Amino acid sequence: MIPLCSPQQARTPSALALGSFDGLHAGHRRVIDAVCQEPHGGVPTVVSFWPHPREVLHGEARLRLDLPEEKLSLLQPLGIEQLVLVPFDQDLARLSAEEFVRTMLLETLQARHIAVGANFRFGRGRLGTTETLQTLCRQSGAQVTVLPILEDASGAMSSSRIRAALSEGDLAMAQQLLGRPYRFSGTVVQGRGLGHTIGWPTANLQVDGRKFLPGLGVYAAWAQVGDEDVHLPAVMNLGPQPTVDPNSPSAVEVHLLDTNRELVGQRLTVEPVQRLRGQQRFSGLEELSAQIGRDAQMARTTLRA
Repeated sequence: MIPLCSPQQARTPSALALGSFDGLHAGHRRVIDAVCQEPHGGVPTVVSFWPHPREVLHGEARLRLDLPEEKLSLLQPLGIEQLVLVPFDQDLARLSAEEFVRTMLLETLQARHIAVGANFRFGRGRLGTTETLQTLCRQSGAQVTVLPILEDASGAMSSSRIRAALSEGDLAMAQQLLGRPYRFSGTVVQGRGLGHTIGWPTANLQVDGRKFLPGLGVYAAWAQVGDEDVHLPAVMNLGPQPTVDPNSPSAVEVHLLDTNRELVGQRLTVEPVQRLRGQQRFSGLEELSAQIGRDAQMARTTLRA
């Protein structure tokens, strides 16, 4: 696995793909290819800010399609050798574009080549543009590659389109935009055991609160336990429990189909495949159990397709 490191720990000199790259869609991968496909005399590196600048500057929660640890396995096959997270704080936000390029990119990371998308902005007040970056780097001899924004029939390729598809439960569109299945992971924690009493035991998943999750509903899904290379069919409920406890917070509950395993304490990776229905409130546990049975059968049919 490639390393996740701070700027001071990074191997240098470097060839940098600079941006958030949340979702690593085709447009992102084109920027990354620019520092991996040709020798530039530097370690192929992705550089991103953490946390997101808008979290620090405006107090906005920014949920991520890919958490930093998840990005490592996605970046390695592309030819990237390290992921550098630049800690974003008020001190960094006060740096001018020129100061950021000089101190962080040229001095600390010793960039020989920098690749960015055409909409990249940086420095205090986001005043730095791609033209600014090219001018500053030309003085030091570092090469800059600016990649145009990739578009398809529906417009610019963007992380916001992927989030919109996931929010609508459109996993097929999200996969098309991502170029890979959408997945998330969490640790199985002890629940109330109600699923056992109605014949549908569920794994209650504790997911990192910074991870972007699909819209509420019931899904057919694949599940993987730990590092096992086995995809288990499952039905997943994402959201509160309107029948059992209408006031409960949203939760992720996964029932492995036709499998009986003790999962508490283990890590579970979930790949939702299709949204089966929205959330409903039933008259009681018997009606809820019957509906879960129908959901399970629909999930089996969907996953066999």
